[in-house]
Amino acid sequence: MMRKATREALAKAAGEAAQIPFHGYIQGEDSNLEPIIRPFPKWTLKEADGLWCAAFVYYCCRKAGFDIPIRPKECTTCHLAGCVAWEEFAMGDSRIAYQPGEDTGFPKAGDIVLYDRVFCNQPHDHMGIIVQKMDKMLIVAEGNVQNQSGIIHRPLDAHIRAFIRLPDGYRYEQRTI
Repeated sequence: MMRKATREALAKAAGEAAQIPFHGYIQGEDSNLEPIIRPFPKWTLKEADGLWCAAFVYYCCRKAGFDIPIRPKECTTCHLAGCVAWEEFAMGDSRIAYQPGEDTGFPKAGDIVLYDRVFCNQPHDHMGIIVQKMDKMLIVAEGNVQNQSGIIHRPLDAHIRAFIRLPDGYRYEQRTI
């Protein structure tokens, strides 16, 4: 019997995963990202190195009990190891809340946050899972911050592209129109 996935479980799973810590090839150490990239069979540790924030979010969603394939039909650009795919997925499934913008009062623990221009001055360049929301600050579990996972304090500012909220109990269903 599968447990019911909740945003509370997602925030907890993300916080725990961020503190393992996962990392790519850093400081002469081998990568320990194998559990993060395992669902993406054509991706190697070398290819994932420095590019795994979205795969970290997917890993945490699965740990929290959310049943989502690696490439839902809503994802036209790539699979869910890419930030843009998460936006396509959320915008393409009416059961998922997608809220553009920064301080809308929307974000809560267990929501996914998409960023623009955090690391490489590009849209969709980073993402994470909110562990806690404070007044004008988010505490976010993230993968791939300097090629490591961690708990990061981020301001609610113009770098936030959008928030994604998976409904409690969400299970992906291939929908036909």
